[in-house]
Amino acid sequence: MDAIVEYLDKGGWMMYVILGVSIAGLAVFLERGFHLFLRQRLDADGFVAGVMNHVEARRFRQAIDACKVGSKHPVVAVVRSGLMRANQREKDAERAMEKAMLDALPALNRRVGLLGFLANVSTLLGLLGTIFGLITAFSSISQASAAERQAVLADGISQAMYTTAFGIVAAVPLLFFHYLLTARQESMLNEMEAAATSVMVGLTGAAHESKDEG
Repeated sequence: MDAIVEYLDKGGWMMYVILGVSIAGLAVFLERGFHLFLRQRLDADGFVAGVMNHVEARRFRQAIDACKVGSKHPVVAVVRSGLMRANQREKDAERAMEKAMLDALPALNRRVGLLGFLANVSTLLGLLGTIFGLITAFSSISQASAAERQAVLADGISQAMYTTAFGIVAAVPLLFFHYLLTARQESMLNEMEAAATSVMVGLTGAAHESKDEG
């Protein structure tokens, strides 16, 4: 712990600002990661397959009841919205599922972009700290004797480089966290689109069978 404090002190007060940004980014990742990876966990393929078995047999009430499992997952919301309009026009079911997907986007996107922003801020703060450090170093040279100037300049530049290094070190994991969350977002969007397509195919097939029997 003392070594960490000593390292931070070498770079000056800007090191603690970068540390604060890094901690904020970690908190965002943990909260969003818990929501997207744990709370929104669902075997989408298995769920859709089970629902479509009911749709193909025209057991629409059972298909809707199956949506009560994992009811907060966006895939479930999309499927349910389409099934609720199974007896209406195909366009109505399609529009309902499109609306359900749009309604799910704010929850998926919430604070994810903040991670990329914090990564950029961390890098820029590191560069800013370096500039401040160089200004301080060159100011110290003017007050040092000729024999001390080289050593003072070397120490000042060395101290200034700490903030750049720490800013980059803090930014890299934040960018990685951002990648993980955006990859999960894209995966869930693909699952919603695939589920909506399956529902439309199933409802269309069921409607055609009803016409043939009629």
